[in-house]
Amino acid sequence: MIKHKDHFHGSDLEKIEEIYGIKRDEIISFSANVNPLGVSPMLRHSLAEQIDAITTYPDREYTSLRKCIAGYCGTEYENVIVGNGSTELISLFIQIEHPKKALVIGPTYSEYEREIALGGGTTLYYPLRESNNFRLDTEDFISHLNESIDLLVICNPNNPTSSSITKKEMRHILDACKQHDIYVMIDESYVEFADNMDEISAVPLTNYYNNIIILRGTSKFFAAPGLRLGYAITGNRDLIKAINTRKNPWTINSLAVIAGETMFTDASYIRQTKELISSERARILKIFRERTDFKVYDPSANFLLVRILSDELTSQDLFDRAIRQKMMIRDCSTFPFLDNKYIRFCFMNPEDNDRLISCLIADS
Repeated sequence: MIKHKDHFHGSDLEKIEEIYGIKRDEIISFSANVNPLGVSPMLRHSLAEQIDAITTYPDREYTSLRKCIAGYCGTEYENVIVGNGSTELISLFIQIEHPKKALVIGPTYSEYEREIALGGGTTLYYPLRESNNFRLDTEDFISHLNESIDLLVICNPNNPTSSSITKKEMRHILDACKQHDIYVMIDESYVEFADNMDEISAVPLTNYYNNIIILRGTSKFFAAPGLRLGYAITGNRDLIKAINTRKNPWTINSLAVIAGETMFTDASYIRQTKELISSERARILKIFRERTDFKVYDPSANFLLVRILSDELTSQDLFDRAIRQKMMIRDCSTFPFLDNKYIRFCFMNPEDNDRLISCLIADS
C-alpha cells in the first residue's frame, strides 16, 4: 500500500492521478455525491440552442430564474437569492451575520467552520452519537443552546452521516433558537434525494420564522458542480436586502441562468433521478445490513455511511483497494468525531454499484 497522509475530496481526481498513476477519466467517483445520470438531455439541448446568450448580460435581478426556483421549491420568488454556488452564499451570510460563536452539528462538511473562522468567529461542535445511529437527540441538543451562540449550522440531510432532521423537529429547534436569538443556517444540498423530502425540507418554515436561511445548489442533484449555481431561501427581507447589497453584480453568467431555468422544470429528469436513487439506496442498504463485518446507518441522502467492524481493516485500506480498481470512495477519518473505521460512498448506476460492493466485501 502507498503510505501517505492525503485524504481526498470528491473533486480531487488530479491528486489521485498523481499519486496512484490512474488517469482521472478512468475513475468512477463514489465520493463526489453527484447524480449518476449526469447532465440531463434537455439541459444539453437548451444550452447548445442558446449559446449566443453569452453575448449579453443576464438580468441583474435574475427575476425569471428566481421565479423558476420558487416554483420548484414552493416559495415566493421574493424569498429567493441566487449566487455563484452555495459556497458564495454561505460566505456572504456569515460576513453579514458575523457570528462570534457558532454551533455546528457534526460530523459534517468542513466549509462552515472555515468560513466562520475567516470571519473571526469560533466554532463549537455538537456531536451526533454513533450509539444513536447518528440521529439527532433533539431534546438534548436544545438543552445545549444558550445566548452565547450567534449561529447554528445544520446540514440536512447531513454529510457524511446521511441522517436527517424532520420538519417537526426543526420547528422545535427554531423555537428554541428564537428564544436565544440564534440564527439558523440549514444546508439542504441533499434534500432532493430523500424519499420523504416533504417531511425533511424546512422551506415551508421560512413563512413563519425570520431566523432561518436555507441553502441549496445544483451541484449534486442536477449533476452540475461546474455550473456554480446556488440559491438561498429566507423569509427575512432585511437579510435578503443585506446580501443583495453586498453581493457582486452578475455573479451568475447567462448560460447558468438558462441552465437553471431549464433544470428546475425538467420533470422527467427529476423523476428519473429520484427513482434511481431510491431504488439503489434500498437495494444497497439491504446488502450491507445482512453483513456482519459492516454497520450501516439509515440514509436519507444519496450516499451511505459505513462503519468497518473488522479489526484487520481500516478506511484507508478500503480506499486503497477501491482506487486500485478505479473507484473512489471517501475515507471519513478526517471528519470530526469519526475515526479510521468509517467510509462513505454515493449511489451510482446499478452496474457500477455492483462493482464497488464486490470490491468492498471481498475477503472482508
